Amino acid sequence: MIRRLAFGAASILGFAAGALAEEEPGGLRLPQLGAEKQIEARKSYTIPALEIIGFDLLLNQFNRRYFEGDDYDTSWSSIKENLQRGWVTDSDPYDINQLGHPYQGSMYHGFARSAGLGYWESAAYTFAGSIFWEIAGETTPPSRNDQINSGIGGSFLGEALFRMSSLTMEESNGIPRVWRTMGATAISPMTSFNRMLFGNRFDAIFPGHEPAYFAKWNLGATVAERRVQGTSRRSRRDEGLLESSFAYGLPGQPDYVYRRPFDYFNFDFAASTSNIFENIFTRGLLVGKPYGNGSAAGVWGLYGSYDFIKPDVFRISSTALSLGTTGQWRLGGALALQGTALAGVGYAAGGTLEGTTADRDYHYGVTPQSLLAARLIFGKVAALDMNARGYRISTVLSTADRGWENVGRADAALTMRLFGPHAVTMKYIVSRRYASYPDLGIRDQRRDTLSVFYTFMRDRNLGAIGRR
Repeated sequence: MIRRLAFGAASILGFAAGALAEEEPGGLRLPQLGAEKQIEARKSYTIPALEIIGFDLLLNQFNRRYFEGDDYDTSWSSIKENLQRGWVTDSDPYDINQLGHPYQGSMYHGFARSAGLGYWESAAYTFAGSIFWEIAGETTPPSRNDQINSGIGGSFLGEALFRMSSLTMEESNGIPRVWRTMGATAISPMTSFNRMLFGNRFDAIFPGHEPAYFAKWNLGATVAERRVQGTSRRSRRDEGLLESSFAYGLPGQPDYVYRRPFDYFNFDFAASTSNIFENIFTRGLLVGKPYGNGSAAGVWGLYGSYDFIKPDVFRISSTALSLGTTGQWRLGGALALQGTALAGVGYAAGGTLEGTTADRDYHYGVTPQSLLAARLIFGKVAALDMNARGYRISTVLSTADRGWENVGRADAALTMRLFGPHAVTMKYIVSRRYASYPDLGIRDQRRDTLSVFYTFMRDRNLGAIGRR
């Protein structure tokens, strides 16, 4: 919320940045060139640098007036001191570190991408923007966990948001441009910000090269719940739920190539009335190669991911790199199977939302993790989705060498199409945390939920690629 409010103030400095930045090369108009060549010819390295610096300075001023204490009372002396300090692991509130910082990093990434820079160039700007904030935005010592969350996790999150925003503008689907512009702005404000501020210089829409994608939205409620919470005394709560799922660049599309980072990615988001942000999952192929064709096709390589899970009992968030594969296999007739398998390592924070005062902090550490996801599609009638995630938060690179945590999350959802894009979904989720600390003993927490949704889907084939 704070960073979104600061975005409005950042527009003032952004206008000044536009006045200082270089003009469109030679005043050239390039209507005859393709979108990619237009973007390359008009891209700017100066504009996003000024925007990121300006955003950080205005955010610092806002926080200085909004928050008590002197954490944002920066000066040349505090900057010099931070340059000489070692990097630490800070203990700011969980949502600020694990959700606010990645979103702040995604804004840095959006500034650079919308100014025409490529993924890796934008990732470098995101990393540098986070360093600038750690050194000049706060008086506290620079934080390594914030740098990972903003500088790396923010890039993974920001690229997914940028791609979805661009696709919203690229594909009309019969929706008026004004509504698509509003949707693209809501997804990635920085992308629309630069388009509005600099006129036709950044009007060229990032070309998706016609990716196969599947999008669905769920609106419903939890109808049954079971908790095993250890020290928890909280009562049961019913929930309203809103979910969104988006898969981009699904294997099996003829002539689609995977040459750029995030040419394949998956984005999932869920919000609840009891917990606001329930989960955010982003994973994208950074470097990889396709394999197979026809009835069996896929990609394999190195994936980057940002996960945030907060199931009303405990919490965990991770930024990670993994090796793995995503593919689609036609099983004959109307049946198709889509799946992903990943194994890698990340830097994660986890802990309980409930319990004793001593138990309610959160624990950082290097985290081996894995993912298995499968989607069995029964023609145009139904789809069965199954996902399982596992995390082991270790004591490696942790400031508190006092224990470990195993966190697992699994879900199964059956979607039945009614007519057109409309469907109903039943979903069962199991979330479990098993932690051991010498001073606290064993903590075993679990939450099971059964939910029912109205589902709206973009694709009547329920996401199967290559089917007529």
